[in-house]
Amino acid sequence: VGNYKRTVKRIDDGHRLCNDLMNCIHERARIEKGYAQQLTEWAKRWKQLVEKGPQYGTVERAWCAFMSEAEKVSELHLEVKGSLMNEDFEKIKNWQKEAFHKQMMGGFKETKEAEDGFRKAQKPWAKKLKEVEAAKKAYHAACKEEKLAISRETNSKADPALNPEQLKKLQDKVERSKQDVLKTKEKYEKSLKELDNATPQYMENMEQVFEQCQQFEEKRLRFFREVLLEVQKHLDLSNVASYKNIYRELEQNIKTADAVEDLRWFRANQGPGMSMNWPQFEEWSADLNRTLSRREKKKASDGVTLTGINQTGEQVSQPNKHSSSVSVQSNTVQSVQSSYNPFEDEEDTGSTVSEKEDNKIKNVSSYEKNQSYPTDWSDEESNNPFSSTDANGDTNPFDEDTPPAMEVRVRALYDYEGQEQDELSFKAGDELTKMENEDEQGWCKGRLDNGQVGLYPANYVEPIQ
Repeated sequence: VGNYKRTVKRIDDGHRLCNDLMNCIHERARIEKGYAQQLTEWAKRWKQLVEKGPQYGTVERAWCAFMSEAEKVSELHLEVKGSLMNEDFEKIKNWQKEAFHKQMMGGFKETKEAEDGFRKAQKPWAKKLKEVEAAKKAYHAACKEEKLAISRETNSKADPALNPEQLKKLQDKVERSKQDVLKTKEKYEKSLKELDNATPQYMENMEQVFEQCQQFEEKRLRFFREVLLEVQKHLDLSNVASYKNIYRELEQNIKTADAVEDLRWFRANQGPGMSMNWPQFEEWSADLNRTLSRREKKKASDGVTLTGINQTGEQVSQPNKHSSSVSVQSNTVQSVQSSYNPFEDEEDTGSTVSEKEDNKIKNVSSYEKNQSYPTDWSDEESNNPFSSTDANGDTNPFDEDTPPAMEVRVRALYDYEGQEQDELSFKAGDELTKMENEDEQGWCKGRLDNGQVGLYPANYVEPIQ
């Protein structure tokens, strides 16, 4: 009696299992989304690094094919996430809502119906079982009383102190107890027989309610199997034609990498095969003394910029604030890019990695493909780029090119108004502190007395003696 509660509890468990399955699918969808975002960020960051790096030609395209593969796979995993949430998750949610109906007083309608069905089927049999238990208890008590009466009668026969009247009472007690035993036994057997006769009907009624519960559970189990198969299809990218095409295309892009073609291109564009820009006679111009702004230098994409030409003599004209550039046109000389400026804003790559890790990744290559190289040369052995020190690999390509300069106090020769946010503005005669030596483009880094730090043209100041 009451063991049907395990079957009734299974209905509540089925509702909870629907929630568990939805949570399981929701977590997997979050993983798919996170993986897709990480692939996209990785592809974007490394595509920029490879495009700016020293790799060139067909091998560069083959390398970039991995980033294209990541972007396409990211899209597929976003589709998986959408299928899991929009189809599978919603399907379970709707089925649960249709299968389980909540009551005003708590619990589910299906649970109450099963509970009432089992209780109704068990009630008649449970009543008869109670009668059997009572008859059994009465019969056992009569047997115990009979045994006790016989034991007293036996002991009294051996006791000479008892008179015949007392002995007679003990014998009557034994007779009455025997009759009670027979009477309770008959009642016990009768109630047990009635219980046995009611058992088949009881089993039939209970099994009928149980089958209803079984059918309800069967619907849930079959539904779960159906949903799990759909989840499997959504997760299995091996059967998606576009997924296979991604790696077929990746393999083809890698196989198109041709070392001979890349070497021929480099020879024609960066080696002996490139067009030469031999020095030619140039007339002197006063404009050559004007300082080139960093903005104008960036715009000069098709020429070699001439900077740092200083006049000799005592009289030096004050350059114009709006400086210009003079360049020798050439179709073969690549544009000169300014070196990395710590005051310029970093490019927003959309990456979620920390700034420290991002800077570490940016320095994976010792130079970029458009990096400018110094044109100074000398016959002295110390300036030979092919000296034994470099040839033996004793230098570290990741070391700083020049050691940090000592801070020096300088005085402004002319007025200068900064044209960009990271440039200083000062008047002729103002004093400031030079923090770094002049770079290749003729700029120094300095600090005003008010604490402002920025860049300024190197030929606008002179050291304070």
